Amino acid sequence: MSSERTNREISALIKEKSASVGFDITGIAKVRALSEYENHLKNWVSSGMHDNMNYLGRDTQKRADPSSLFPGVRSMVVTGLNYFTENKQKQKGVPVISRYAYGRTYQDVIGEKLEILLDYISAIEPSVEGRIYVDTFPVMEKPWAVQAGLGWQGRHSIVINRNIGSFFFIGILALNLDLEYDKPYSEEHCGGCSLCIEHCPTGAINDNGTIDARKCISNLTIENRAPLTDETIPKIGGRVYACDRCQEVCPWNKHAKPHTHSEFNIREEVASMTREDWSGLTEEKFDELFSGTPVERVKFPRFRSNIDKILNSPSSK
Repeated sequence: MSSERTNREISALIKEKSASVGFDITGIAKVRALSEYENHLKNWVSSGMHDNMNYLGRDTQKRADPSSLFPGVRSMVVTGLNYFTENKQKQKGVPVISRYAYGRTYQDVIGEKLEILLDYISAIEPSVEGRIYVDTFPVMEKPWAVQAGLGWQGRHSIVINRNIGSFFFIGILALNLDLEYDKPYSEEHCGGCSLCIEHCPTGAINDNGTIDARKCISNLTIENRAPLTDETIPKIGGRVYACDRCQEVCPWNKHAKPHTHSEFNIREEVASMTREDWSGLTEEKFDELFSGTPVERVKFPRFRSNIDKILNSPSSK
């Protein structure tokens, strides 16, 4: 560490720069092995609730201990980027996509911002080494957000921040620097509220803060490669890519403010698509409308299958 700046000063500069590149919230956590979360993950996987996402059951020790991925790491700079918006799809009775999939792929947006942040830190501390984690390595992002003081994991397992709610993406910059650390979030402000559990269309939210991926709409429309079933379709409210329901009913999002990140705005053409537009969606048009967004992850054939299942369901007519 340079003798010209203290840990506190470096930490303050990092948070200041993080805000200037667009992050809405930032916290800093001291690296340690999150053994309690490792056990939690193992129990969840052993119950079968991970569905076919077998990668979650591998390398649990690496997921819990960043030093296994980055020897010498000392600090985790955890950032949050708001993506809440009320500028949604305008037509009724059409296939629905989650807010987080409206704009550019968030991993790309966050990665670019964290690269700028790392370059800045390297300029003031030339000996620094850093690693960027945005869903690209086996790192427990939500637990690290809690450790960095950004909020608590709600009953729907999503991190809730008292100021901006839960509609935010998490990005992490791991550094081999000692910094001034924020106090881990030890409180829980869900109280007796169970609206997310009660309003989950498929009953996927357990009462212990975990999700049964075998029932979760996000998993069923993205990760799980099997076609949507006739039993499931009437429950999912026309959703063809992920789901926002548990966050929409959360009281902590009642006063959520719209994001200011143009990268996450929905394209007007997508927002205005009618049932006829969705029914006639071709692979060429899919590439035009959704290239560079999270939706392209599922590939056209699967997305087309989801659309057809929804449009042909008696419950959607």
